[in-house]
Parts: sequence; C-alpha cells; structure tokens
Amino acid sequence: MSTEQSSWILDVNEANFEQEVIERSKSVPVVVDFWAEWCGPCRALGPKLERLVQERNGQVILAKVNTDENQQLAAAFRIEGIPAVKAFRDGQVVLEFVGLLPDPTLREFLDRIVPSEATRQIQQAKERETSDPEWAESIYRQVMQAGQPADAARTGLARLLIARGEDAEATELLRRIPPGGAEQPEIERLSVILFFKERAREFGDEAALRQRLAAEPDNAAVRYQLGCVLAAAGQYPEALALLLSAAERDKQLGNAKVREAMVKVFTLVGMRSELAEQYRDKLRMVLY
Repeated sequence: MSTEQSSWILDVNEANFEQEVIERSKSVPVVVDFWAEWCGPCRALGPKLERLVQERNGQVILAKVNTDENQQLAAAFRIEGIPAVKAFRDGQVVLEFVGLLPDPTLREFLDRIVPSEATRQIQQAKERETSDPEWAESIYRQVMQAGQPADAARTGLARLLIARGEDAEATELLRRIPPGGAEQPEIERLSVILFFKERAREFGDEAALRQRLAAEPDNAAVRYQLGCVLAAAGQYPEALALLLSAAERDKQLGNAKVREAMVKVFTLVGMRSELAEQYRDKLRMVLY
C-alpha cells in the first residue's frame, strides 16, 4: 500500500476519534469499521472495505476501530455485534450496517455516501437516454468493460435495447445480474416488459385479435391474448379489463395465466397504484 493510499485508511482510537472521525467528516465522509482480531467476518470485511475505499482516491476515509482496545467507543456507539460499519458526514452517522456484506452491496453502501466516477457516469447516461441514446449506450458499455458498477450499467443498457427492439441482448444482460441488488426493482420492470413483448410476438396482431374477439366475444383465451398484446403496447387499463374478463369466463385460465399476467401489469403500473388496487380486488372477487 502506498503512502498516499495509507492516508485514506486509518487506525483510530479513543484519543483521536474526535479529530480523525468527527472533525474530519466535516470535510470528507468517514466510514468507521468497528472490528476485533478474534472476529472472522471482521477479518474478511476489512480488506474488502480497504480496497473499495482506495478505489475512490481520497473521496472517502476508512477509520478502523478495534473494539477490544477501545471499549468506551464501542459502548458510546452501542456496538452490539461486529463487524459494525458506520458512515459519518458533518459529524453525524448517516448510514450504517452490521455483518459481512458482498462486494456489490458494499459498493452500493459507499456510493450512497460518495458516488464513484462510474456511478456518476451511469447517472448522466440515464438522464440522456432519450435525448442522446447513442451516447448513453457508449457510456454504459464503457462502464461494463471497466467492470464497476456493471449491474447498473447492464440495467441501463438493457433499458435502451428494449426501447429499440433488441430484446434478445437485453434479456441476456438482465440474466447476468444477480438478484437482490439495488437494480432489482428496475430489473423486474424490464423483465415484465420483455415478457409481454414475447407474448405479443406469440399471439399476433392487435387488429386480428380484435376481429376474433368480435366474432367470439365469450372466448376467454382470445381475451387473455389481446390483454397481453395491449399490455405490451402500454395500454394498461384496457389490458387489465380484458384480462379480468377472461378470468370471469374461465376460472381455470384465471387462476393460472391471467393472474400471472395481471400481477405483471401491476408491476408496470405500480403495485400500490390506484389501478392495481382496483383490479387486485376485482380479481380476488372473481377467483375466490
């Protein structure tokens, strides 16, 4: 470790905590790692934090506090389990966690304190997806090649690809993102869009389905298919109405494919939106 990098990672004790953490955090964020020699998870977490802090080139400081040697500090901050990590800004704790976390989650934690250059680039790309999609795509691909934070870049690129109909590559990108990260809600939304686009390719043209429905108004399968096609086109209220009407005519279809499709539409319109609440209640009444 170089001298410059060492200045970003400090061993802190009760004598210098006020100066090195509280006062220093008024000019740069300070992450405090409460640890002990006997703690296995602490020994695993420490190097991870050091490496991720070094990547930020002085934009954040890591202060390491040995709880066995600084029991008053541990008591003052109510440390009950270790490793315990607390982020300070302007002299106050602004973010914290307990336990050993995977690298992607640790990056998200640090990004919430001080965004990395890659995170700032991704945000800029997201803001320009509509006005300059080619530039946004180039940024996403550059960040992916660099490796960090690849999940956010993959999600943004998938969103761009879906918008221009390149669904196969978008699907592959989303499959490569592990579940549970900060991108999960957007990944779920994009996956639902891809689901309905695939159903629309399978079920065919909206106009043809409307003709079939006019000829067979009680055909639940046609109502389901048209509902999916309309969902793919973003016509969510009519899509939900048709899907519900399919469930009314065929309970077996309603309990399986229709319910699945309606829940996916709820994801697109917002699970707690007025439209979702309205149709969730209606579906429950039909099926139960």
